[in-house]
Amino acid sequence: MVSNKARSMLYKRFVENNAIDPKLYDKYVVKRGLRNSDGTGVMAGLTNICNVHGYVVDEGVKSPIQGQLIYRGYNIRDLVDNARKENRFAYEEIVYLLLMGDLPNTEELAAFRAMLAENRALPADFFEDMILKAPSKDIMNKIARSILALYSYDDDPENRSPEYEMATAISIISKMPNIMVSAYQVKRRSFDGASMFLHPLIPSHSTAEMILSALRPDRQFTDDEAKLLDLMMLLHAEHGGGNNSTFACRVLTSSGTDSYSAYSAAVGALKGTRHGGANKKVSAMHECIKAHVHNWEDDDEIAAFLEKILRKEAFDGSGLIYGMGHAVYTLSDPRCEILKENAIKLARGTEFEKEFRLLDAIERLTPELFARVKGNDKVMCANVDMYSGFVYRMLGIPEDLFTPMFAVSRMAGWCAHRFEELVTGKRIIRPAYKSVTANKVYVPLAER
Repeated sequence: MVSNKARSMLYKRFVENNAIDPKLYDKYVVKRGLRNSDGTGVMAGLTNICNVHGYVVDEGVKSPIQGQLIYRGYNIRDLVDNARKENRFAYEEIVYLLLMGDLPNTEELAAFRAMLAENRALPADFFEDMILKAPSKDIMNKIARSILALYSYDDDPENRSPEYEMATAISIISKMPNIMVSAYQVKRRSFDGASMFLHPLIPSHSTAEMILSALRPDRQFTDDEAKLLDLMMLLHAEHGGGNNSTFACRVLTSSGTDSYSAYSAAVGALKGTRHGGANKKVSAMHECIKAHVHNWEDDDEIAAFLEKILRKEAFDGSGLIYGMGHAVYTLSDPRCEILKENAIKLARGTEFEKEFRLLDAIERLTPELFARVKGNDKVMCANVDMYSGFVYRMLGIPEDLFTPMFAVSRMAGWCAHRFEELVTGKRIIRPAYKSVTANKVYVPLAER
């Protein structure tokens, strides 16, 4: 055991040796977080894959606009609306679009869906050796380790040919839902004292159907439930090259490392509470509000508690309303709008409808409260996390899988960005860090 005195010394050294005077960032014009002073991202690359559009900059002035999300040139609204109009699952079509560059025809989509189904099974002994014998309390941790472990089951994991990269990507995208559900079932058995259910795969299932079927003991779900989960996956499949996890994937890819390492790093980045893990924070905040606001229909009571949160007098003391605001979107987050429109359809007439109206009130009241309490006129909108946890709860998906579901969906986007970095990057990503430590004279050990 480390003594309290030694622990105190280690803590003191940790803080002292890693603290940098904030004034130096301004002195040397350092763009912290690769952000410009107006909050826009530093231009680090070009992409054909996705456009996340939430503001325009005209002669140095940043102006808010309605948010747009464009996959390979196709507006997310058009992709969603047409799939819903035809009453079909769309996630597999979006994966094809992101990987191949354009929408498939009927034959191409059928063949691609069959390919995904064929690749869902885990390698022989993988479940027993990599998941069952080494359970984790955190499913994101288990997913990241499992992706790395797949390297050992690949006959040629260092192959960088386009054909092999595509095959590897399809294999990982297909296996991710199976890994997620298997890791969760083992976690329940090992740490929660609950029963573990392992169902055989049904090849005809879409990805969303496969997840619901594998999670539920009786394997039963409605078509509306599966279509809503499919929508969630579609909306989370991609979000540009600048988000933290995608950039992490591109950084590792630029080094020349293997695909398994790059994709595992992306999972690790998404796990963070400032990125994909934020959905858990939103859910926790909602539970806190539900517990302390007695009348969910009373705007005044809701506003009073939200003001306490903003004044750091309630919830986690951060002064933040989680689920509100975004790094790019200003007036609206199209993912949030689409999810909200579809969530109410499943919630209407159920015990969830009252909670939906509460979330709507939080979204509606927060901007004005933020401006008054913080004295900040920042334009803000609800982001996709405001309603994602709510939708998952309606679908009976446990909180342990909120962020893993995000990772399963986003793997398609990560793969597309790795392909683009391999083909057009051609240079290791290496930003500069300026050292601000003065030179020191070496002192012999006996004289220190």
